[in-house]
Amino acid sequence: MTDPRSPDPARLSLNTATIRKQWGLGEAIAGCARHGIRAIAPWRDQLQALGVSEAVSRIRDQGLRVSSLCRGGFFTADDALNLDDNRLAVDEAAAIGAECLVLVVGGLVEGTRDLADARRRVADGIAALGDHARAQAVRLAIEPLHPMYAADRGCINTLRQALDLCERLGPDVGVAIDTYHVWWDPELEVQIARAGAAGRILAYHVCDWLQPTEDLLADRGMPGDGVIELRRLRGMVEAAGYDGCCEIEIFSEKNWWRRDPDEVLRVCVERYASAV
Repeated sequence: MTDPRSPDPARLSLNTATIRKQWGLGEAIAGCARHGIRAIAPWRDQLQALGVSEAVSRIRDQGLRVSSLCRGGFFTADDALNLDDNRLAVDEAAAIGAECLVLVVGGLVEGTRDLADARRRVADGIAALGDHARAQAVRLAIEPLHPMYAADRGCINTLRQALDLCERLGPDVGVAIDTYHVWWDPELEVQIARAGAAGRILAYHVCDWLQPTEDLLADRGMPGDGVIELRRLRGMVEAAGYDGCCEIEIFSEKNWWRRDPDEVLRVCVERYASAV
């Protein structure tokens, strides 16, 4: 597959994890407006700190699209499948007009080694959340995580696994494709095409894999600084029919979280144009 054309500037979204150590959500909304970023993807702790009604007002005043809300999930955290918090997450996503609620599904049940049981609980949890999500017109986006997170954060680790689960759960469930988590998968192109044919690509997150990586959670790279063929991967996603936002989402304890956030947003805009 050849590299796609340059990305549409209107489809760049700031996932607020990228500047979470420097700014709250209110500052991030204002920063997007200053830098010409037309979409935003808040995290729930930042949303709650600002207040949902205040966030809605500020997002509306700046005319921002809300590409996703991060995050629900962690269905394996307790015997009740974490449903109270997940229903609240759905309500928050509906209130801010998020195009989907991203689900980080959870890892092993504490004190166990039973990965199959964890995956069963995840399926049960998403199924149990489905009626509430449908009533609020919120689509649920399962985010498969890199296998290094299977024990503690996400026991759904490939796009194939996520799509198999989607097929069991119905048409209102899809996937969030994050380059950091899926770039290594030898089935990636086939599974992206499968997801697109079923209309299940609900979100697309971008950062780069640094070589070497010093911290498996918080040492992610700005697009263009690592080893992922980001242009080729975006070409796959767009060829599959996805026309939504591209969220730059970076966890970077030693680099980008220490920089001036206006500089971070300026570089995001530049790298979106040149490297994504």
